[in-house]
Amino acid sequence: MNRHILAATAAFAVSMVSARANAQTIAITGGTVYPVSGPRIEHGTVIIQNGRITAVGRDVGIPAGATRIDATGRWVTPGFIHASTTLGLSEVGSIDGTNESSREGVINPSFNVADGINPAVVNIAVARMEGVTSTIARPGGGLIAGQAIFIDLAGDQARDMIVKSPVAMVIDLSENSKSAGGGSRAGVIQRLRTLFRDALEYERRKAEYQKREVQDLAAPAAELEALLPVLHGVVPVYAIANRKSDIENALSLMTEFTLKLVILGGTEAWKAAPALAQAKVSVAVFPLTNIPTFDGTGARSDNATILSDAGVNVIVVEGESGGPRNLRFAAGHSVRNGMKWDSALRAITLAPASAFGMSDRYGSLEPGKVANVVIWTGDPFEYSSKAEHVFIEGRDIPLTSRMTELFNRYRTLPPSY
Repeated sequence: MNRHILAATAAFAVSMVSARANAQTIAITGGTVYPVSGPRIEHGTVIIQNGRITAVGRDVGIPAGATRIDATGRWVTPGFIHASTTLGLSEVGSIDGTNESSREGVINPSFNVADGINPAVVNIAVARMEGVTSTIARPGGGLIAGQAIFIDLAGDQARDMIVKSPVAMVIDLSENSKSAGGGSRAGVIQRLRTLFRDALEYERRKAEYQKREVQDLAAPAAELEALLPVLHGVVPVYAIANRKSDIENALSLMTEFTLKLVILGGTEAWKAAPALAQAKVSVAVFPLTNIPTFDGTGARSDNATILSDAGVNVIVVEGESGGPRNLRFAAGHSVRNGMKWDSALRAITLAPASAFGMSDRYGSLEPGKVANVVIWTGDPFEYSSKAEHVFIEGRDIPLTSRMTELFNRYRTLPPSY
């Protein structure tokens, strides 16, 4: 048998195993279920079939032949969504050869990180062990960094992981983008306005542009074309903004160009909470990053609490060295600083799903949604709690990583040591 036939046979076998895994019926019984979209359910049951949730409740019939998982005394939640990562795009931050999240230049709307995803990155398994089942993998660098994507953290190939591409356009309004505006925040806003207007002009006069009958525009055609879904409100703008003035500039651009806006960072967002709530703008905050800087002198630990109490759709993200694995502790830190527990759980599940147009499939335990489910030994915001089962698209993912492999290998040293 030649190698091509062998490869095809192996691929078919893998696909059949995957199909059987997705077809499996699983019944999680007896646990305290936190659907997020509704009140908690004591002694609840979650039924998973073909990678989807088919039933959630207390008195739910269990299909014949279902694999039962007894969750008595356990907590059952949706899988967590980390809404700002380079997971799959970066392995060692200080080694350029392992980083795929940026492209040279400051105006890169057409840059999409999807083809840079590496499913073999070792920290994906670590994140899964901490209950993170989905992320928004985003580019960085420049004024318009490019297109972010929504991925599930399971699959041997990038195409198996990617759920939605693009899911957002990343634009930086922080101090880091000042050079793109000639060293001035005002220059940054002016340049964005010019880009947006030229993109709309390009759309209106595309035929003339192709014939070179239009004067030069602010960016090449591919970059202007990539901005059109943003300017038509199809793809959200994920705007990095920390100062109150930068957030207000983002709100002005949103109104002027009818953008769908999500703020990332939002160090001083609490100062603009009423305006953000009125505009229905979601804010992704870093609760563990609360040290004042010149980019946000008004940093405070209860930022998420103030925003949530004002009616803002708050998303919790984590940008410290622990990255996605510490997402649950960032949410717990918000609870420590006054945020309601249910709001904190929503901030890492349904809130990001809603902000990026994914709430029809993700973010809560409801019939019809993707079966990303985690069974915990206790409150997931407590350090002592652990994930016992992590389901991604209905598959029970092994809770192993490079860390656990090394631990098991060296836990018992030979006598020579």
